[in-house]
Amino acid sequence: MTLAVLDVPPGVLPAVRPDSAPIKPFIRWAGGKSRLLSRILPHVPTCIGNYYEPFLGGGAVFFACAARVAGRSHLADLNEHLVAAWVAVRDYQSDLRPLLDGYLANDSKEFYYEVRSATPPSLVEKAARFLYLNGVSWNHLWRENSRTGAMNVPWGDRRFKVMDEATMKAIGDALTRADIVAADFREMLDSATRGDFVYLDPPYLPVFTSPDVEKEPTAKFNKYTAKTFEMSDLVELAEICADLSRRGVRWVMSNRDNASVSDLFPGAEIIRFTTHRSLAAQSRREVEAHMSPEAIIVGRV
Repeated sequence: MTLAVLDVPPGVLPAVRPDSAPIKPFIRWAGGKSRLLSRILPHVPTCIGNYYEPFLGGGAVFFACAARVAGRSHLADLNEHLVAAWVAVRDYQSDLRPLLDGYLANDSKEFYYEVRSATPPSLVEKAARFLYLNGVSWNHLWRENSRTGAMNVPWGDRRFKVMDEATMKAIGDALTRADIVAADFREMLDSATRGDFVYLDPPYLPVFTSPDVEKEPTAKFNKYTAKTFEMSDLVELAEICADLSRRGVRWVMSNRDNASVSDLFPGAEIIRFTTHRSLAAQSRREVEAHMSPEAIIVGRV
């Protein structure tokens, strides 16, 4: 798939039209939203000035919305390894391709652990390592040690699959008007103005068995970086969302449905439903309920 930019007079923001179906994410990321696009997209404006997504992950919503963006897309994630992969696919495909082919040629359980312990020096090498580890790790998870920042997910007993050239080119084309940075969500939303759109998919907080007692959580998938996403972060994010609404910026957030949602977003429309989770597909241990309570929070301006 390619995205074609329509010819427009100088000084006018270009419109984008899709030549075919939206691109699928090239990264498997825990909590990805590919299965929920039909629920999310009806709440996204059909015409977007600039697009903002500070919790990028696999980018399913970005790819689905790219044809609606007239200006620039501002994409960010706190995980610098993931961001390196996005930047490399946009800017360094000719350098990235042979590295991925080399990973494919050497792929094995022993090789996986060798790569996992390595520290690549350049952005492209870091990107290739990330794509390989993400491709063959247990459940495609990326989890980092809170003390060292090292990726510590075990091998997933699967073969590495390399993007074909047509897919890589289509993704690069879709990213030509995207700025991609490793940044905290607090750093990138100040410039959003009326006519822009913000999509937020923060790491979901663990499920606790009691609202009154802090017991061992039943799910621990907020450790995509060495710094975990905590309730205090969600509170700050809610304050930022309230400010976006006051400035006339439309926004949508995906989150787990719990009591905090109603408390933190009193002025927003909240769509509640349940969705199937399969994060434990490679393990008998139940790390998430099969049917998980989900919320789509739509800001009002």
